[in-house]
Amino acid sequence: MSSQSASVPRPGAAPPATGWITTPVTADLLRGALDLEHTEHGVLPHRLPARARAQCADGLLAMAEAQPSGVRLVFRTRATAVELDALRTKNAYQGAPPRPDGVYDLFVDGQLTGQASVTGGNVVTVDMTTGTAETRPGPAGTARFAGLPDRVKDVEVWLPHNEITQLIALRTDAPVEPLPEGGRKKWLHHGSSISHGSDTASPSTTWPALAAALGGVELTNLGLGGSALLDPFTARALRDTPADLISVKIGINLVNSDLMRLRAFTPAVHGFLDTIREGHPTTPLLVVSPILCPIHEDTPGPSAPDFSNLGEGKLQFKAAGDPAERAAGKLTLNVIRDELARLVKQRAADDPNLHHLDGRDLYGEADFAELPLPDQIHPDAATHRRLGERFAALAFGPDGPFAADGS
Repeated sequence: MSSQSASVPRPGAAPPATGWITTPVTADLLRGALDLEHTEHGVLPHRLPARARAQCADGLLAMAEAQPSGVRLVFRTRATAVELDALRTKNAYQGAPPRPDGVYDLFVDGQLTGQASVTGGNVVTVDMTTGTAETRPGPAGTARFAGLPDRVKDVEVWLPHNEITQLIALRTDAPVEPLPEGGRKKWLHHGSSISHGSDTASPSTTWPALAAALGGVELTNLGLGGSALLDPFTARALRDTPADLISVKIGINLVNSDLMRLRAFTPAVHGFLDTIREGHPTTPLLVVSPILCPIHEDTPGPSAPDFSNLGEGKLQFKAAGDPAERAAGKLTLNVIRDELARLVKQRAADDPNLHHLDGRDLYGEADFAELPLPDQIHPDAATHRRLGERFAALAFGPDGPFAADGS
């Protein structure tokens, strides 16, 4: 059990009749994080281990892996009030509308019971025309939940998927204890900003979170915005993380970053899968190709900001590549889908637990007509729900690679 101590009520906060109890945030209270860094403010959950972070100085990756998509505090308590002090770091974009505040989702015995946000925090303002950024520091805030049922219960607090979150203090009006892991299988997923959460409404409504709930599994989400780039250190993190089921969604970031050509792509995928198999030789492993993204179906990257509608509050993206460059090996989504299908079929001859899913079965042309991508790349909340439901049916359903009787 985590050590706990009574705390002095803070100015401006009405303590419960029983008084506040402060519990240190330790690794045994967290799920979905691969590392926990102690900072001057508290603890910072990471979704990549320290060794991986030391091997790449890219600022986008550093931001993405420190945004705790899929990370949640999990404990058992009879508390009726919960407070969490946190210091957030959120992004803003020069000339664009403010980004929505991150949301904390609180579940009691598996049911969404409350939502909250924290105020203050650090703001990183990015000028997309110059690529520069400026950080404005701010104070910590508090996410508050009250009126919880007065009984012993299992509580989950899902941290914001879109804000770096340093956890400072967990307060309750009754003791908490770590929740023993149940018998649910562990699903480890890696993908791009779409898997990270992009423009969904809250952390429990990213498509992997929704799919995990429908599939009855424990999620570790290594969806890394802008950073699903077949990095060897990410493959090693997947290799070294306990899992009963693994999926990797490959493609869109390789196109919109214009990172590599087809000659490099194929062996990089082989190497990525080889590394995962070193730690998980027979685990069901599902390779998912990109969902439909019309601007990059047959046009290579890079993606570029489209400022033409910025005055109306819309920041969109466009493809800046030339379709003629496919002849030189530049990647498009259709090129990637074809190669992934071929590569997985080749490997599956010797690896019966390797599977493939065409991303257009999750979101294709008919879906785009009904639920277009608001910025031409990222799904909104309604589309995340559709992706989660489709993935759950195709992967966790009776005939899926993650079916209960097939894993």
